[in-house]
Amino acid sequence: MKKLKELLQERNFIFLMAIAGGALTDIPTRWTEPLILPVLGVIMTLSVLNVPNHVFHSPRTMILPAGTGIFMSYVLLGGVVIGLSFLLIPDPAPRAGFILIAASPPAIAIIPFTSMFRGDETFTLFGIIGAYLIALPVLPLTAYLFLDIPDVNPLDLAVAAGTLVLLPVMISRFLIWRGWHKPIMPVKGIVTDWSFFLVIYTIIGLNRALILEHPGQILPVALVAFLTIPVLDRLIETAARMLHAGRKIISPLILLGTLKNYGLAGGIAVSFFSRESALPAAVCAIFMVLNIIWMNNRHKRKAL
Repeated sequence: MKKLKELLQERNFIFLMAIAGGALTDIPTRWTEPLILPVLGVIMTLSVLNVPNHVFHSPRTMILPAGTGIFMSYVLLGGVVIGLSFLLIPDPAPRAGFILIAASPPAIAIIPFTSMFRGDETFTLFGIIGAYLIALPVLPLTAYLFLDIPDVNPLDLAVAAGTLVLLPVMISRFLIWRGWHKPIMPVKGIVTDWSFFLVIYTIIGLNRALILEHPGQILPVALVAFLTIPVLDRLIETAARMLHAGRKIISPLILLGTLKNYGLAGGIAVSFFSRESALPAAVCAIFMVLNIIWMNNRHKRKAL
């Protein structure tokens, strides 16, 4: 019983169960899909409890992280994704899916992942906020330049940014002000991990049929996902160490430079194109989870 309890508290095991569950059945996704947004909000709220209030007192301290988030997510990662999609993806449907990924803001999960790897949550938070704000013009502009689709409503991004970034920050400040965060902190990690289980399972489950129905399209899509997530991860870390970046900054740089909001990109792809155009978002979500597990193991080895 003790070993089972320890296993159910092991982050890598939880994430792998989520992938396996999504691959085996998509039936429960009809109930879990509506929970993704509120569960992500809970994850964000728990994650930013570690961010002290004083960091919000000086707007100048936000400029560098916000600019870094914009550069890593759009200039570096977005540019690499678009370049590789035109180079390696002959089919226009999945190529459109990758272009939408490039134009989407970073994954909200970057902040809790930063916390997992003992990175600078404050730096990541402001990087996320900057990238979401710039996404308002970048997403419709990219769609206009590279894709033949109607204008993407920027209000959807504003709602996503408010619901998944600003609102959790406000709730976390209230919890800290009232002192209600203290009993939450001991269980924050396990609640976050199992909340991720629901989100990861649902993303994989919703795209299960798509992946199984189009195995021939998987290889080039998986190659782009591999190059833009685990390979780019190693390149960013190597460059950051060569530039003598601080240890707590390296994790935010890697996460901001490798992970996008695949749920948003997949949703836009399905709305304006076809299920096939959402394939890159589903495959990248799987690579994201596997890479996070690998980063977690690497972090544990370095901590020994």
